[in-house]
Formats: sequence, structure tokens, C-alpha cells
Amino acid sequence: MSSPPGRPTELDRDKLNQTTFLVFGALSGAVTSAMIHLGDRLGLFRALAGAGPQTSHQLAKATDLHERWVREWMQQLGAARILDYVGDGAFELAAEAACVLADEEHPGFGCGPFAALPSNIGVLDRIAESFRTGLGLPYDAFGREGAVGIERGFAPWFRSQLVPRALPKVPGVCEALERGGEAADVGCGSGVALIEMAKAFPASRFHGYDISCHALERARSKVAEAGLTNVELHDPSREPLPTTPRFDLVTTFDCLHDMTDPAAVIRQIRASLHPDGHWLICDIKAHPTYEENTQRNPMAALMYGFSVLSCMSSALSEPGGAGLGTLGLHADLARELAEEAGFGRFERLDIEHPINAFYVARP
Repeated sequence: MSSPPGRPTELDRDKLNQTTFLVFGALSGAVTSAMIHLGDRLGLFRALAGAGPQTSHQLAKATDLHERWVREWMQQLGAARILDYVGDGAFELAAEAACVLADEEHPGFGCGPFAALPSNIGVLDRIAESFRTGLGLPYDAFGREGAVGIERGFAPWFRSQLVPRALPKVPGVCEALERGGEAADVGCGSGVALIEMAKAFPASRFHGYDISCHALERARSKVAEAGLTNVELHDPSREPLPTTPRFDLVTTFDCLHDMTDPAAVIRQIRASLHPDGHWLICDIKAHPTYEENTQRNPMAALMYGFSVLSCMSSALSEPGGAGLGTLGLHADLARELAEEAGFGRFERLDIEHPINAFYVARP
């Protein structure tokens, strides 16, 4: 019997086994991700944090859940080495794992993206169509939970690092905001960064711009809950950035690579800044070539996958979109776009972050 077209007559058995292992390892990761989503959603990680070794009966009682389901969940995450198995049917969430999975105030908290997992997977049929049409999906295609996932992913860093550690790295900005100036956060999402800055600098006014109606709805609710009167929120499709200098500071946190026309937005940012203003840029650490990204970024596969599902999809959600993607805005391109928009100075800031790089541009 002859081999089907395209299949070699002789296979490298080791490579076949290795490929099978890699493929099913990816499926195992997807299943573990689903378990992490459930643990976050059902409060299981929070119940385990600081509780010491727990059996499924103890955890089910603490969370008011069915023991048999809790037992299988614990066994899966134990096998995946997310939970530590300590014997006699008991598992423990280590203190380090609790920071990642249960403590939303810790800068290392990582459950945020898992909150939006059903929404991300739920658009696969539409993403398949995007491969045919070339047009991607805007972030609102993920619904309200998409905005929640993004918010929870970024909020711990904003709350713990933005005001005390990041802003002081931008010369003169804190002093200007303390005196009473104006600032804008472009791509503000649910407004967590805005709220932190507005609380820290009550003499200044802060403006948030975002095209996501779900994110703006959450931002309005959070601003009202915080009782802040120095924050204004804008949909740029109806209220674009000012065309004359107004702001002492403009920030863009992890959003430029998602935009359909980042060059146009950067020009608008330049027009809205005072001559002595600053633009603080936070975006994914990226390199100019695929080879560099895969060799120097251990999370490259994750980043390219997120790009197809959300980042590049958003950046191609309008005809002619730039389509930069998650790893598309490397430092050289960011500098080039800034210079083309009229920024005279561009430098990288010394701010430690596992995923993002930080830059400041000035007119």
C-alpha cells in the first residue's frame, strides 16, 4: 500500500514521538488553564491561600462546593504541579503560588487573564472567519468579561507600582501633577491607572480615553465608587484628544500594539501635549525579528497565540489596520513612530517588569 500524498515513506520515530508529546502537552496546558479559571471563579485558590494542607472534604466545606468535583479539580492541579501534594489526600497552595493565584494586591498576581478564558475561546469560530476575510475582532467582541480579564490582569501592577515607582522615573511629572496639571490615559480600559493617579494627585485632572464601551462602563462605575471628581472619561470616536496642547502627561499602557492606526494616535498624542510635557509608553517587550523573539522570550509562543486571539485581531478590526500584534511594537519601531509624529526625545526607562518595556517621549 502506498503512502498518502505528502507523507514520507520513512518517519523519524523520535521526532514523531516528540511532536506527539508537544501537541498533547499543549492540550494539557489548555485543560490546566480551564482548571485555573474555575479555581479563580469559584474562590478555591482564595480558600486554599494560607490554609495549609487541605483535603477535598475540607476545601469543599470551606467553599460550599461538592466534594467529588473539588477532589478531581485538586488532583488535576496537583498532577500539573500547581498545587503541592503532601500525602494522605491533602494538597497545599504554596505561599508563592498564592501570590500568583489568590492575592489580587500582589504585583505578581496572574489569574486576571484566565477570567476571560471562556470569552477568548468563545470567539474561535469568528477568528477562523478572520483568517478568510482578513478582518479581526474589536475587544468588545469578548463582552464584559473580556474587559474584566484585562482589568484584573493589569490592576495589581497599577495599584502597587505605577505611582510610587514608575511615575517618579519620568523627570518633573510628579511635581507638575502635584502643582495641578492635566493628564490623559489613552487606552484607559477600566480606569485603574487613572484612579490611582487621580487619588495620588488630587490637584490635577485626569482624562481617560477608550473605544471599548464595556471598559468605559466599568471605569465610570469605579470612578464613582472611588468618589473622585477629578476624572473624566471619553469615547474618542465622539470626543477625540484635543488638537492643541493641553496635557502635562499622556500615558499609553499596553495598548499601542492593539490599535488599528497607532501612528495616527501617536500624532494626536503629540498635538495634545504641552511643549514640556511627557508621553509615558508601556508596551510588550519585543524584538525586531521572529528569531530574536523566540530565542530571547520564553513566553513567545503564548504571546503569538494571544496575538491571534486578541491583540492582532484588534489591530486588524478595521480595513487597513496596522496589525502589529502582541510582539509587533519593538523599541526601534516605537522610536520611529514617535519621531515621525514630532517627538524630539525618546528613551527607555529603567523600570523592571517581566513582560513590558517602558519608554518616555518628549517634544
